[in-house]
Amino acid sequence: MCRSIKTLRPPVLPEEATEEEIRAAALQFVRKVSGFRAPAAHNREVFDQAVEAIAAATAELLDGLEVRGQKASA
Repeated sequence: MCRSIKTLRPPVLPEEATEEEIRAAALQFVRKVSGFRAPAAHNREVFDQAVEAIAAATAELLDGLEVRGQKASA
């Protein structure tokens, strides 16, 4: 478990998660999985692509979650 990734959904986070918070969580996840804090130049592109893909998936997840019968983003 990557302990530095915080929960981004209500009611834990009272307001909607920002794009910056979502990207920070994605970056922490990719760092944990890859084992690299900062990738070498030859891995930078795939590292950045993974961060963007995970950030997009996270935003989609948060948008689709229902919390106590209501959408989390509502």
